Amino acid sequence: MSRIKIFDTTLRDGEQSPGVNLNQLEKLEIAKQLERFGVDRMEAGFPASSKGDFQAVKAIADTIKNTSVTALARTVKSDVDTAWEALKGAEHPSIHLFLATSPIHMTYKLKKTPEQVMNTAVEMVTYAKTKFHDVQWSAEDASRSDLDFLAQIIERVINAGATVINLPDTVGYTTPAEYGRMFQYIKETVPNIDQAHLSCHCHNDLGMAVANSLAAVENGATQIEGTINGIGERAGNASLEEIAVALKVRSDFYPYTTGLQLEETKRTSDLVAKLTGMYVQANKAVVGRNAFAHESGIHQDGVLKHASTYEIMTPEIVGVKANNLVLGKHSGRHAFKDKVKELGMELSEEKLKSAFDAFKQLTDHKKEVTDDDLFTILMEVQTDTTSVNKYQLEMFQVQYGTANIPTAAVVLQTPDGRTVQTACTGQGSVEAVYRTLDELISENLKLIDYQLSSVGGGKDALAESHVQLEVNGQAVNGRGTAQDVIEASANAFLNAVNRYIVRQHSQESNVVASET
Repeated sequence: MSRIKIFDTTLRDGEQSPGVNLNQLEKLEIAKQLERFGVDRMEAGFPASSKGDFQAVKAIADTIKNTSVTALARTVKSDVDTAWEALKGAEHPSIHLFLATSPIHMTYKLKKTPEQVMNTAVEMVTYAKTKFHDVQWSAEDASRSDLDFLAQIIERVINAGATVINLPDTVGYTTPAEYGRMFQYIKETVPNIDQAHLSCHCHNDLGMAVANSLAAVENGATQIEGTINGIGERAGNASLEEIAVALKVRSDFYPYTTGLQLEETKRTSDLVAKLTGMYVQANKAVVGRNAFAHESGIHQDGVLKHASTYEIMTPEIVGVKANNLVLGKHSGRHAFKDKVKELGMELSEEKLKSAFDAFKQLTDHKKEVTDDDLFTILMEVQTDTTSVNKYQLEMFQVQYGTANIPTAAVVLQTPDGRTVQTACTGQGSVEAVYRTLDELISENLKLIDYQLSSVGGGKDALAESHVQLEVNGQAVNGRGTAQDVIEASANAFLNAVNRYIVRQHSQESNVVASET
């Protein structure tokens, strides 16, 4: 069976999803989980786009050892140089260059002739090859490009040193038959195509990203690009977990294997969903809450008699397990530490203590503590940045009822150490809390989105809230957990504001460093 390489772009294309902004610690946690998941290559970011992205890519490159780390770059020398500075500490660094090849992009976006585009591509691949052993070149909007021109430019960039040729369906326009024919044409027409891997990168605007990716593999692609949970710009990218499980379950039709550890699928999906704030829909294939649920009586009867009647795969194949009690009120620090290790988390002693304390507080109110509960606690502790002074919620009180106007009183500690307090009313309890926090916080705030969900089930389940705020004109995500939904909502609101403060502090530190 042929081996298909998996190229994950969750940290680059996935982070371009509207409303998603990950900090460096969160990106690093996702990168470590992607390494455990077994992806062959992870696109860590676009270093030339900002200092923050440069630092995140560098941190990932310096940490990840078993997966190739790549960075996106335009066909500009300064981008290539910046990518090398970010990646030179990686065990397996690579670069991903892109340049549009469709008539509409060349005419209106690049304002270049086909010959100019070809010369630029060759020149920059040649330059990138002086720094990187592995050079991937993408023909942006390949699916709307002239095939003869595409074949010519591919032949020349391979001669210049490209080791991977990516043919993306950038706007999600093509169909499986059309996309497959394009790969077949390139395989048959480009004389030196055997010197490079062919890669596919599909967007999901018409809901065909996974089908298009599989069609590419059927016609010669040896690398599939996509994201966890299919996140990404507009309607997102091809969902890697769906592709991987499709190749596994239908191995009778697809004679291909991947290096993915499928039992890490659900954990990877949950981590990305939690840190990006992009919840997975209940009926999503492979990782959705209902993926292995059977509501119909006929289906239930069939599954009870023989699982294969309606289940084409077991939940265990993607790491879905029964949510059993894992630790309780009397569990000690050693058992807790073992469980943290089992969940694949690496915490410093200080953060391990904070997580254990949070766990003990939870067991005072929640009898059954599950993997989901622990995972939530661990992620809150692991991705918390405590070195910067932030807003801290000292106390809040809410009065509400069917006959009362909801009123919230809040006591808050400001980043400069002052204690401030006030009270406001609202149409509901959450609005009252948010209006009160808005009064106490000096930044200009606007709530864009608010979501509330439960972690696991049961009346004592943890509440998890995600918000998107506009803080001084910048979109920032925040998340918060608590057993009380109002407290979780308040925590998410403050988390968004504090993330903005940390980001500003980091940018100011970079400016000072550059000036000195």
